[in-house]
Amino acid sequence: MKLVFCGTPEFAVPSLQALIDAGHEIPLVLTQPDRPAGRKHELQVPPVKQLATSLGLPVLQPERLRNNPNLRALLEQIAPDAIIVVAYGRIIPQWMLDLPRFGNINVHGSLLPKYRGAAPIQWAVAHGETETGVTTMLLDAGLDTGNTLRFHSLPIGPDTTSPELYPQLSKIGAGLLLQTLSSLEQGTIVPQPQDNAAATLAPILTREDGRLDLTHRTAQETYNRWRGFTPWPGAHALFRGKRFLIHRLHPATSTPALAPNHLAFSTGQLLVGAAQNTALALDEVQLEGKPRLPGPQFARDFQLHLDEHLE
Repeated sequence: MKLVFCGTPEFAVPSLQALIDAGHEIPLVLTQPDRPAGRKHELQVPPVKQLATSLGLPVLQPERLRNNPNLRALLEQIAPDAIIVVAYGRIIPQWMLDLPRFGNINVHGSLLPKYRGAAPIQWAVAHGETETGVTTMLLDAGLDTGNTLRFHSLPIGPDTTSPELYPQLSKIGAGLLLQTLSSLEQGTIVPQPQDNAAATLAPILTREDGRLDLTHRTAQETYNRWRGFTPWPGAHALFRGKRFLIHRLHPATSTPALAPNHLAFSTGQLLVGAAQNTALALDEVQLEGKPRLPGPQFARDFQLHLDEHLE
């Protein structure tokens, strides 16, 4: 097929590579503009652009799509069979949805209709799901509401983090995309409408999502959120009025009774109480302006005293 590819982060790279390896024609790649990142605010080239450039593929990085007559004229001239969208990070306008004969095909990192939105992998882990996967779908004007094409599921282990799932799901998505295109071309696939009543949302993450709420969440619920939200927004609170980062933690067993948010150094562990008489062991922590430390060392170095707590 003749395809236009739209994608930006590392998650989309295997899909673009798979299309090239399978012999599809890619006359154009769309990706987000280079953005400043890091403490030095240096411009970062999107991974999809890096791959496309190395393959000699034409790349455009438009700031907008909807009101972009030059881009529209170019795509109409290309007349792609399909537009492939993988973690592009832009809303596809109606004129692009209507352009190709096979539509706009999206590779989405969840089993739709669950976890529609910008962060499906993170929220699936954060909610303690034991299964996730990839869906290929036809984009429409809604938020991940289009008809589905193919699915592939993947179990989530009890200690699996979202960064561990990303490369697995991106590779699964690349293979599923090739299967979907082949089925569309052969006319052997029937798009299926989603059950909107079963839909859940996976909104873009904010810093506040990483804030501990041990008054209302159990140790397991907090651990699940950390697994989903590592490395950002992670898990954080305040300790002695300063920002307190928890880099590693796990639900504790056989612990002394601790009120939510209260800290204790017991059985060689730095513990904090959570809801429903549960507790977390804080394995690696960092106080604002200080180095990362193992939890027990932090308790000793900062001379943790009775009734200390997180805020």
